[in-house]
Amino acid sequence: MEDAKILVTGANGQIGTVLTKALKATYGDTHVIATDIRPATQGMWKTHILDVTQRSALEEVVHREKVGYIFHLAALLSATAEQKPQQAWEVNMSGWTNVLEVAHAQGVRRVFFPSSIAVFGPHTHRQLAPQFGPLTPTTIYGVTKVAGELLGQYYWHKYGLDVRSLRYPGIVGYQSLPGGGTTDYAIDIFYKALQGQPYTCFLNPDTRLPMMYMDDAIRATIELMKAPVSKIRVRIGYNIAAMSFTPAQLAEAIRTYIPDLQVTYRPDFRQEIAASWPEQIDDTHARNDWEWQSHFDLDAMTQDMITHLKDNAMALSQSQQ
Repeated sequence: MEDAKILVTGANGQIGTVLTKALKATYGDTHVIATDIRPATQGMWKTHILDVTQRSALEEVVHREKVGYIFHLAALLSATAEQKPQQAWEVNMSGWTNVLEVAHAQGVRRVFFPSSIAVFGPHTHRQLAPQFGPLTPTTIYGVTKVAGELLGQYYWHKYGLDVRSLRYPGIVGYQSLPGGGTTDYAIDIFYKALQGQPYTCFLNPDTRLPMMYMDDAIRATIELMKAPVSKIRVRIGYNIAAMSFTPAQLAEAIRTYIPDLQVTYRPDFRQEIAASWPEQIDDTHARNDWEWQSHFDLDAMTQDMITHLKDNAMALSQSQQ
């Protein structure tokens, strides 16, 4: 990806923030164009304001900057989407269609689409969701992800546009705040623990879901996009896996470092969403095709999260003195 500029949509979001930083560190600040519908927070990079539902604006940026690669992360996430289904369809589907059309017309070489375990539904094998199986989501977010995967596959078969996709599990990371996802309890709980506050979880204690540390998710994204075309044998979203745990198991892992953590459980509408998703996913195809391998398990993730969040808190305290 050194030979052409990289465009990131949704660059100020939960994953976009970390991915943009990683891409800039690897390929250079001016080589990566960060775009979002809102400005970046102070201390981050310059963000080009871009609404992906406005095709002409997207086309202008891609043409002007001679973009060769697009990481399309702009979307409404699961819990937010359920509260705003029409807006979710507009942003998640119209925005994605615009990216594909502009990429095809402008000769973009490669495009990334972030899918999700939300593509699965009640007809999926809950204990181990296969790469190829029934996709019957019960949320608008999941519906847009299934449609998005199929649309990307269509542009590959119809036009030869090199579209690649990952089905992200729940993502846990210290680098950014939660962004409206059903698995965001696994981020919130760390902040409450470090602040010495009790945490009220919106899922049941035994709700097991596939999860992944942010570092693994970013590495998987970049590795997928760098892989030779001959290695990419799946043109819908690749299943990728790292670990599966419940809120109760995460709380116990945190108590290894913060013994006084108190957690109560008060499930809300997000429990129904989580109950429609599998407990684990089979990522054999990603492992075989482009040698995907996760690095973090629950214990390693918990230790790294607490270490970084403590360091961040200390740095903030010193800067305010």
